Amino acid sequence: MSSYHRPVLLKESIDGLNIQPDGIYVDATFGGGGHTLKILERLMGGRLISFDQDEDAAKEAEKIKHRSFTFCQANFRYLKQYLKLNGISRVNGILADLGVSSHQFDTAERGFSTRLEGPLDMRMHQEGRLTAAKVVNEYPEDRLHKIFGMYGELKNARTAAKMVVQARILHPLKTTLDLKKALTAVTPKGRENKYFAQVFQALRIEVNEEMQALEDFLHQSGEVMEKGGRLVVISYQSLEDRMVKNYISTGKIHGEVEKDFYGNKIRPFEAINRKPIEASEEEIESNNRARSARMRVAERI
Repeated sequence: MSSYHRPVLLKESIDGLNIQPDGIYVDATFGGGGHTLKILERLMGGRLISFDQDEDAAKEAEKIKHRSFTFCQANFRYLKQYLKLNGISRVNGILADLGVSSHQFDTAERGFSTRLEGPLDMRMHQEGRLTAAKVVNEYPEDRLHKIFGMYGELKNARTAAKMVVQARILHPLKTTLDLKKALTAVTPKGRENKYFAQVFQALRIEVNEEMQALEDFLHQSGEVMEKGGRLVVISYQSLEDRMVKNYISTGKIHGEVEKDFYGNKIRPFEAINRKPIEASEEEIESNNRARSARMRVAERI
């Protein structure tokens, strides 16, 4: 399965779960199944429920024949719903790797890659209605400005939005190359790769409602986790990592921290690692996509 996707921080994340052989675990982002297979190796009488909305991932999941394994072709934001459908109300550990899989990046037709020309798609679930093409060709300029600024953290988000709107007047932006050409004039010299990665990230997040899905998932993780169970989340960009950090620290993604009568924070988890765990130099050397990975581990209290 390494040809489909090489899992990041594999040993560290599995260790972080502190797996009990007879426990019930969730791999919330199946991808190519690398984390799932490692979890299954440690189970004896336990169960593993894996989630992924991607059809290609579902095909990879069909290759796994294990009595403890159940695959749900669904977004992890529906965690509680699908666990209930499988007769599960509480689990002992949840792992989520929030990165786009190598397979998705390397398949030009999916439109995720800044390196390969393909249609402006970027849907994680191929049946979804919203595509990146629809966003760049139909969203008003002020909304594009907000998306590029909030999700892509572009310093020139307003200008980028203006350039996209001007370009689409001449002809619709249909491919990843069309989009890159539309932004060439405002792309910082020497930082082209990073800039386009930020633009594509912003569109991908919007198309797949990634921030809303992550918030739903985190709150549900606290609701279904048994006391002493572990939550392990690997993030690849600051927006995601900030949300995970806030939730672990306060029990909320945004807003005021709630406290009990004695002034203690009301939160489901306690952080195991105060600082995020990062990939080793050796792993980054063999898998460049691990360079931006940040892993946080928390225990249900």
